[in-house]
Amino acid sequence: MHPTPFARAAARAFAVAAAGLLLTGCAGAGATGSGGDSVRLTVAIVSNPQMQDAISLEERFRRENPGIEVDFVSLPENEARAKITTSVATGGGEFDAVMISNYETAQWAEYGWLENLQPYIDDSPGYDDGDFIPSIREDLSYEGDMYSVPFYGESSFLAYREDLFDQAGVEMPENPTWDEVAELAAELDGVEPGVSGICMRGLAGWGEMLSPFNSMLHTFGGRWYDQDWNAELDSPEFRRTAEFYVDLTREHGQTGAANSGFGDCLNRYAQGRAAMFYDSTSMVSTIEDDSAGTVAGLNGYAPAPVSESDYGGWLYTWSLGIPSTSEHKEEAWAFLEWMTDKDYIRLVAEEYGWQRVPPGNRLSTFAEPEYQEAAGAYADPMLEGIEQADPAEPTTRPVPYHGIGFLAIPEFQDLGTRVSQQLSAAIAGQVTVEEALAQSQRYAEDVGDTYKEDER
Repeated sequence: MHPTPFARAAARAFAVAAAGLLLTGCAGAGATGSGGDSVRLTVAIVSNPQMQDAISLEERFRRENPGIEVDFVSLPENEARAKITTSVATGGGEFDAVMISNYETAQWAEYGWLENLQPYIDDSPGYDDGDFIPSIREDLSYEGDMYSVPFYGESSFLAYREDLFDQAGVEMPENPTWDEVAELAAELDGVEPGVSGICMRGLAGWGEMLSPFNSMLHTFGGRWYDQDWNAELDSPEFRRTAEFYVDLTREHGQTGAANSGFGDCLNRYAQGRAAMFYDSTSMVSTIEDDSAGTVAGLNGYAPAPVSESDYGGWLYTWSLGIPSTSEHKEEAWAFLEWMTDKDYIRLVAEEYGWQRVPPGNRLSTFAEPEYQEAAGAYADPMLEGIEQADPAEPTTRPVPYHGIGFLAIPEFQDLGTRVSQQLSAAIAGQVTVEEALAQSQRYAEDVGDTYKEDER
């Protein structure tokens, strides 16, 4: 088999990314503990709320696996991506298990950087990988085998404060368009002191603001590249999306939006400081938790807003994989199995309530009567959003890439970050949208040219 342009470009792209990222020291992978034959695993995760729950419950894993201890390296999303990418791409061997996503999984499997998990899955009675939502399972597979397993899965939808809508005398359409959302944001902005009309990510980062931006772009009929890898960041569709996103965020979004990522918007909305929040369906584990904020039970949920297409959401999953450099793969799989099994879902439910379980990975979770009772307002919109996602055809016109909230090409870690920096600067008022897109087009053309060369 001849390597694809995608595969040939990977070595260049990840070499550049690895060279540009600092890797700070951490415990060596698979270190032998002082307890004789015990194994100490080093696991790199993103410090989102569901992962913090896993850390708090890790003692249960150690009780069931007395010969294995786990050290977590927990970092904010952008830092975690950089650290994990650098370690895995360079064969650093710092980690026995890593939290990655459907962006990295198939690419890294192709390069031989991840252990094939299918043999472990097949040898684990009751694990039931057929229970994973099909779109999630497919996006974490390479040549039919799973190379990472989902901790939680997500699409995107629009959460809104039903009480504030009633107070303002407005209604959420059953299937809102982005134009309707902008009108609602204007009506609701300042409905109570300190409450913004909407909260939207503005923080630079390919996995930060570009997730909602790309989902908006694709439903607006925009694309990053045509089928011949000609960049289209200066197209009317891309320009319309950028102007809409920047104007909505600047005019009716939160203060300091250029510094707001998922975590900041999640906190703002949970604390009652925004009337609407368009983002990941995983938000429900926090905003419907009484102990995490003030809005539990006050929320309505609408599908991801649309424009030119019938679907406006994205597909994303935080998953766990084993780097091929790990010296303790069996023990690492034992931890992955524990953290992604049906029993873990029940454990979280017992300890913290069904509203806190990692959402959107297993079909069986949605069949649990207790989950349906706790998640009645959002369970169906979440599952529908995940199941309807089609990363192979993200927009209204053909594209040469795969993915909705991201482009599944190795260069996107760098390209996406650069473009997001330009858009974030436009939200901050440091550059105009025209200036941001002019620079972004040049970045995208450089990447597109490498694919044109590889196809010759």
